[in-house]
Amino acid sequence: MTKTAALFSTYRFAGRDLDHRLVMAPMTRNRAAADGTPSALMSEYYTQRAGAGLIIAEATTPNRVGQTYADIPGLYTDAHVTGWRAVTDSVRAAGGRMFVQLQHGGRVGHPDNSGLHPIAPSAIPLPEGIHTPAGHQDSVVPKAMDTDDIEATIADFVTAARNAVAAGFEGVEIHSANGYLLHQFLAANTNHRTDEYGGSIAGRIRFTLAVVDAVAAAIGPDRVGIRLSPGVTANSIAETDTEALYPVLVAALAERRLAYLHLVFADPESPLFHQLRALWPTTLIANPNLGWGVPLPADGGRAAAESLLTAGADLISLGRSFLANPDLITRLQTGAPLNPVRDAHLMYTGGPEGYTDYPVLDRIPSAA
Repeated sequence: MTKTAALFSTYRFAGRDLDHRLVMAPMTRNRAAADGTPSALMSEYYTQRAGAGLIIAEATTPNRVGQTYADIPGLYTDAHVTGWRAVTDSVRAAGGRMFVQLQHGGRVGHPDNSGLHPIAPSAIPLPEGIHTPAGHQDSVVPKAMDTDDIEATIADFVTAARNAVAAGFEGVEIHSANGYLLHQFLAANTNHRTDEYGGSIAGRIRFTLAVVDAVAAAIGPDRVGIRLSPGVTANSIAETDTEALYPVLVAALAERRLAYLHLVFADPESPLFHQLRALWPTTLIANPNLGWGVPLPADGGRAAAESLLTAGADLISLGRSFLANPDLITRLQTGAPLNPVRDAHLMYTGGPEGYTDYPVLDRIPSAA
């Protein structure tokens, strides 16, 4: 089988065959209502992209204090469940499948966004500030989580996971990457704790494992995935022991037999990637590093995807390529040109522009 053929070969996932190996990665789009309820526009957006083998819906907060930015969806009220149910019903009717990413921002939050003071492993603020409805502001110093905060947060992840199933999702992805709360526990520069949740690698991975165990006990490990970003410096994370930490964490997670491991900015040439692949017993989703703040490659990441499949990944997640191309699979299969991503600010500004108005093949305007 050629690499190109492998990209469009079937894959058995969660009891059913996927038609191909391409997954839509979770992407924050800021189109929910102010209270976190998913909108009708979100339903349209995801339904347009139901051709993805699997959609992992955008970062969704399990509680109000974990909200990162304005207009982020939640999964902690009845209204949230009802709103997401409309999305999943529409996507399912179009032949799609969905997981949802559960993300607690930790120190990546602000009282003007959530109405609450953020909490984090340690009282260390986000250095670069944060966007709020009033504009860019300095970050606040988060409250260092005590035992009650930790237990309450784990319980909120469990409730959100149960709500996700009630909302029609096939499962949840726990976000332990990109500088958000669980990643803040993993990294030494954001975790200065001296209790059982800090210090050694065993201490710093304890919170992630506790969240995973509680969620898996509530909805089943086959409905739970996890996202990790070894070495990624998003939100001012600075890992000092990436090569030592992640094999220990992934080996522990492997014992849980989760649905999948999702690696951010996976590098097929990295010895760590191959080490983690060898440790992981179920589906490995790899997200290629296509750069940020730069145009996508003309192939939308196809060559990078094929390299990762050759290196051992089972599925490939793409973000901006799906954002700009609702019919990405058809375009890649036929060799049709891809839509470029429009101005980056349109990703987060609300409304249909740069969201649901990207053309599909039968509606591409002819050249003048």
